[in-house]
Amino acid sequence: MNQPRASEPSVPISVVDVIRKKRDGRGLSRAEIEYLVHAYTIGEIPDYQVSAWLMAVVLRGMTRSETSALTDAMLRSGEVLDLSDLPARKVDKHSTGGVGDKTSLVLAPLVAAGGLFVPMISGRGLGHTGGTLDKLESIPGFNVNLSVPQFRGVLNACGCAMIGQTSQIAPADRKLYALRDVTGTVESPYLICASIMSKKLAEGIDALVLDVKTGSGAFMKQEQDAVFLAELMVETGERMGKTVVALITNMDQPLGLKVGNSIEVEEAIEVLRGDGPEDVRELCLELAGWMLHLGGAADTVPHGKTIAEQLIVSGKALERFRQMVALHGGDVRVIDNPDLLSHSKHQSDVVSAKDGHITAINCEAIGTACVALGGGREKKEDSVDPAVGIVLHRRLGDPVTAGEPLCTIHHNSETRATRATKLLLESYQISDSPAVAKKPLIHRVIRGTGEK
Repeated sequence: MNQPRASEPSVPISVVDVIRKKRDGRGLSRAEIEYLVHAYTIGEIPDYQVSAWLMAVVLRGMTRSETSALTDAMLRSGEVLDLSDLPARKVDKHSTGGVGDKTSLVLAPLVAAGGLFVPMISGRGLGHTGGTLDKLESIPGFNVNLSVPQFRGVLNACGCAMIGQTSQIAPADRKLYALRDVTGTVESPYLICASIMSKKLAEGIDALVLDVKTGSGAFMKQEQDAVFLAELMVETGERMGKTVVALITNMDQPLGLKVGNSIEVEEAIEVLRGDGPEDVRELCLELAGWMLHLGGAADTVPHGKTIAEQLIVSGKALERFRQMVALHGGDVRVIDNPDLLSHSKHQSDVVSAKDGHITAINCEAIGTACVALGGGREKKEDSVDPAVGIVLHRRLGDPVTAGEPLCTIHHNSETRATRATKLLLESYQISDSPAVAKKPLIHRVIRGTGEK
């Protein structure tokens, strides 16, 4: 349903005055923010004025109340789903983006199999990070462009549905993000918070678990920046009546062993079968534990993790994934026969030039190498090749000998493979010293005042 927009302000608001106030570091009222967002969304304010305001926000920041007001105004710029008729709580998970992060493909069916509803509106690849929608579309026939009624139908039928942002969901975010992208104003934590939370809260959810990445493969390279963003999103969600928890998780190396689209679907299916890399399993169980706990299906997070493990062992989580794929129009045969997914024409190893131990990995460079292969977008209009990707053989702390494969490239172009190989070789730091201080996968948890 549509939420009512803010009423017209009793005193006319000057856009220039709003820009000046933020430029000078003064706080904006809720009415001023609502007016700015609404007027820009309907085309009453030109790009150049909103660009000036965005840059002022980057330079001066926002208060917590301003951030909440901006999120709310963007949320109410379009349709907000009313899922109150569904008989269980609605809970979702959002990641700030990483390399090899396929947890959404596991979590949606896993948590739905636990009795909750997971209405997941996801995104495409952004920069060096992969996109959930691109991964889903590597399943033949899988339709991520469902209408809202179709989305509700799938959600009702199997408890989870995964689509892209529609033109009706938070249109202010769509327009503002496009402007931020070309004005150098993407990185502001306040604008990131409003962008993420407006879309997520438009899903009609009761609770949200945030996976905020930090490390060389994350947008927030420094942990203090990730913590600041996490705290901002948790507080904003609470101000808007939702239960929100954020996990700060490590992205100093790719999550799992496979980076790409089809091959990440393969790895997600492995995890749903009870196999797959240890780090992917660990993170999925932790996030699922929180989702089941916040959704009321588990008394505690450990209880939620136990439930999630049982749902995987019993095969119920995989069966729920099968149902969701079928309802989205996808070919369910890929679940039992991954060979039906797209595969590259060529594979080539990237080998170590020396003996030693892997003491560092530039995770962002791994993601950029996948994009160079065609597994992501260098420009917005680029198409994505679902068949290409990178399979890792050595990770942080592992020993390696000269001539031994560090990873294998799956590619369809020798030119692209050459570019990717260069990036991959530069991303590995190999030293004679075996000492590597491995960071925990989950650094810390940011709880709101309502979740102890």
